[in-house]
Amino acid sequence: MVNQSEELVIKLQQGDQSGFTAVVELYKDMVYNTAVGIVQNADDADDITQEVFVQVYLSINTFKGESKLSTWLYRITISKALDHEKKKKRKKRFGFVQSIFGNQENESVYPVEFNHPGVQLEKKEKASELFKALKQLPDKQRIAFTLHKLEGQSHQEIAEIMNTSLYAVESLMGRAKNNLRKVLHNYYNEKFSDK
Repeated sequence: MVNQSEELVIKLQQGDQSGFTAVVELYKDMVYNTAVGIVQNADDADDITQEVFVQVYLSINTFKGESKLSTWLYRITISKALDHEKKKKRKKRFGFVQSIFGNQENESVYPVEFNHPGVQLEKKEKASELFKALKQLPDKQRIAFTLHKLEGQSHQEIAEIMNTSLYAVESLMGRAKNNLRKVLHNYYNEKFSDK
């Protein structure tokens, strides 16, 4: 029996435009939320979401069905988001060099205002500090934490998405939590010691 995702893949591989539209409708929120959780900028997440679906359209024939369609989409999204961050860091370094020679265009390290769709209004300040702390984690820890805590993926699903073992994911989650605890402990100590 063919499930909905398999049916969509078949339509896409046959060049059926309605299949592509259905994939976008079904997965656009998941792709956007994952991207925004990693890059922490709504405009950048919109761009990444578009790039992901362009890649899906162009490379659907390489999809072999060895994993779920959603797993493949998560992998593409994570890859695009990390590439985007690398480009931004290079641009920032170049901007720093330019500033030495008189061009004063510096970007802030963290976005001034950042909203994740899954964060309730009353938890915004805490979420903002968590997202800043997440930026300080190594990529693999940050991705595992983001997929688990923001996207609600199980450790097994994360292992499939990240193409690693369940043990590795559990280890990444443990290290991510410890590192976040340290970073946030320092933040709260500074915040409340000033008062």
